[in-house]
Amino acid sequence: MRIWLSVIALVLNAIAVAAAAPPTKPPVSPSAQDAGDKTRSKAPLVQLGPGDGVIIQVYGQPDLNATLTVSDDGTIPVALTGPVKVAGLSPAEASARIEKALKDGKYLIDPHVTLTVSESRSQRVSVLGQVGRPGRYAVQSNTSIFDLLAEAGGITELGGDLVYILRPDASGNITRYPISLKGLAEGAKGSSEAALTGGDSVLVPTAPQLYIYGEVTAPGKFKVEPGMTVVQAIARAGGVTQRGSANRVEIKRRKADGTYVTTKAALGDLVQADDVIRVKESIF
Repeated sequence: MRIWLSVIALVLNAIAVAAAAPPTKPPVSPSAQDAGDKTRSKAPLVQLGPGDGVIIQVYGQPDLNATLTVSDDGTIPVALTGPVKVAGLSPAEASARIEKALKDGKYLIDPHVTLTVSESRSQRVSVLGQVGRPGRYAVQSNTSIFDLLAEAGGITELGGDLVYILRPDASGNITRYPISLKGLAEGAKGSSEAALTGGDSVLVPTAPQLYIYGEVTAPGKFKVEPGMTVVQAIARAGGVTQRGSANRVEIKRRKADGTYVTTKAALGDLVQADDVIRVKESIF
């Protein structure tokens, strides 16, 4: 009898402890976590605008599928509901708005709408500076800065690896976002500003340059690469001629006060922007 009383007491105590314990939160599904991450992301979304071509597909209702163009007033003519305002919305937001219109109008109980952009005319980005074909180009939600630069003919030989995205805010003020193309290609963090949206401008400035003359095969102006040495710069100029000497190299360099100083250079010295390198004749 005592044993049964002890068992009953233990069961009652366990029930009391379980009731007093705080409720556990349900696990967050990966999709919900991803949605939260997207909400927190500061990367701008591509928005719909007049002239954009869109394709609407309604699950289970093929008669409602359509290929449409966003009108000048920012609407699209959806079957049954009439015009639906989509300008300024992302494709996902526009899909949700069409679903709501179909549901509020009691045309469908639980509609599922997919809207995709077939042709983007409103979302354009200007590409300026050292590219093959400067101009304005349409962007999609997945257009990367590399895609855009390729469409603009690529970066010229004198273009820099550090480019700028010029983005206006609501007040019309322009903010410059420096983007390292090398760092972006290597997956550097903190590059959310590289996501493009309509109204942006991408500026590819001229890279830092140096000048080489004297006894080199192809004297001229050349791009300064990160970590470039004197011997690498000479190699870019075609190398030293038979009359020249790699041991007789001078660098004329501008100082902070604007004056120039000329010094003898070793082949392993690092070059700087605006350096003037002279390879002199051999004395033998």
